[in-house]
Amino acid sequence: MKNKRLDLSYSQMKWETIFKQILKIMSVLILVLVAGILITLIVESMPSIKSLGIKFLWGKVWDPVQNIYGAYPFLVGTLLTSFIALIISIPFSYAISIYLGEYNPKGWLSNLLKNTIELIAAVPSIIYGFWGLFVLVPLIRTFEMKIGVAPYGIGVFTSSLVLAVMIIPYAASLGISLIRMVPSPLKEGAYALGATHFEVIRSVIMPYTRSGLFAGVLLSLGRALGETMAVTMLIGNTSAVANTIKDAIFGPGNTMASVIANEFTEADHTVYLSALIELGLVLFFVTVIINLIGKRIITKFTNY
Repeated sequence: MKNKRLDLSYSQMKWETIFKQILKIMSVLILVLVAGILITLIVESMPSIKSLGIKFLWGKVWDPVQNIYGAYPFLVGTLLTSFIALIISIPFSYAISIYLGEYNPKGWLSNLLKNTIELIAAVPSIIYGFWGLFVLVPLIRTFEMKIGVAPYGIGVFTSSLVLAVMIIPYAASLGISLIRMVPSPLKEGAYALGATHFEVIRSVIMPYTRSGLFAGVLLSLGRALGETMAVTMLIGNTSAVANTIKDAIFGPGNTMASVIANEFTEADHTVYLSALIELGLVLFFVTVIINLIGKRIITKFTNY
């Protein structure tokens, strides 16, 4: 009997060791994959890096015919659309999280709303592009005429609105799960001290979940930075640099992802193709930098 127990214990340790090694190998493979992507982008960008140098980042002209390439308009367009979309989406994401996580966590309405939010995340981006073209663009054009700007309809603001709808589910879903995981004794203690429901949310739930909520916002931002199809269909696809903030927001523009999607198949010589790949490299570094800053802020919130 004792030998059987020893054999069973040895077998469990053996399988646990094997499982641990599998996890370690998979973790290393992820690192290798990311490193491989980075190395590939750098190698394929070398002709552009050697030809254009660091001025590629702040060059304001993108003219493949003249062999002039500048990433500045696309970098600004990427950051502008992403952060406007994030600013628009945060109130909706937090409102949905609080309502479904605290006010109405159970019932048919809660399940219906939660399933709808998950469905929004599952809809292909090109469908959002079509919806934006046929529904949102006419509305934005009317709005632009009323505020006295050029009624393009398409542009940075339109693509930001569609992006905002697309990224709401990421922060909202995470927020719902986090708010539902707040320990009941914390809330019950606040109620026992005479706190109202609003005060419990403001002083107990939000501080307890703030690092996770910010992580959801960071996830949404990462999704917005890399979006391609919907933005390509709605942003106007121009490399011109706007002279005013109003023109930059309501006028047409371009992002790094959209210009790659539009021009990659047309790249007919080495430097042109390499410049497009270097745009992808810049987008990679922008995403990494923003994520590192976000992680730093999350760590600060957690230690606060």
